[in-house]
Amino acid sequence: MSASFEELLKQVKLCPKKILSVAVAQDTRVLEAVSDAQNKGIADPILVGDEEKIRDIAAGIGVDVSNMQIIDIVNEEEAAKRAVKLVHDGDADMYMKGELPSKTFLRSVLDKEVGLRTGSTLSHVCVFEIPGINRLLFLTDVAFLPYPTLEQKEQIINYTVQVARACGVQLPKVAPLAAVEVVNEKMPVTVEAAQLTQWNLEGRIKDCIVDGPLSMDLAIDPTAAEHKEGAAERRIVGDADILLFPDIHAGNLVYKVIVRFTKCKNGCILMGTKAPVVLTSRSDTKETKVNSIALAAVVAEHLKKQQEV
Repeated sequence: MSASFEELLKQVKLCPKKILSVAVAQDTRVLEAVSDAQNKGIADPILVGDEEKIRDIAAGIGVDVSNMQIIDIVNEEEAAKRAVKLVHDGDADMYMKGELPSKTFLRSVLDKEVGLRTGSTLSHVCVFEIPGINRLLFLTDVAFLPYPTLEQKEQIINYTVQVARACGVQLPKVAPLAAVEVVNEKMPVTVEAAQLTQWNLEGRIKDCIVDGPLSMDLAIDPTAAEHKEGAAERRIVGDADILLFPDIHAGNLVYKVIVRFTKCKNGCILMGTKAPVVLTSRSDTKETKVNSIALAAVVAEHLKKQQEV
């Protein structure tokens, strides 16, 4: 099991090297990240975008692109469409956002002809390495779905379980979060959390342990859990792997608190697509982008092995 991004990077090196298609690659941090990812043996990039700008930016920051394939397309939408088609056609394993608006990028992901749509809900999975926690934490959804329905939460769990299992967590523990640990009809998220738990017990949600509703402290802090009434009867007692948020507000607030107030490492990908999609913020550091590429690589390998079974 990978308990850190350092261990995850070691796991990546045991997999066949992946191909990463980058849409509108003329971005400083993106070029730094894909170069680092290539040097670390994670993935070889295909850079789709304005070749002149790509080469100028690369030269300015000391990135060698001589061993990277560049496809020269100046128009953003056309570049994104070509880049996603590479993944759609099997010529690349992963898709990454470069210097273009998220809306344009997502349109390419959802393109009916050459995109990566599956007909299922898309969701954002963020993986954190946080000081003081002895495992990776998988947070979802913190950036994509505003108010997921019960059925969408089921799909989110399934996607995130795949990511956790790709990282070596064979039976991830999923905590549907709420403000309280008991079902309250006046608090719909607690009712939905209980339903997800029941579906897990019935075998509808597989390959994981779901126990909700849970408060944040009971989900991630064993010491706090010792003082909670009825905690001993729970299947998750401070040792959750996956934190399922009731809505984007809760998820995004927690995400930003962790990023701003802890010395964490993180990586993010979009799931529910035919292949992993690296969807990071323009403000994300090079390290976060490299971690996201590594995460996408292990998930791509995991999905490939599943298809071969």
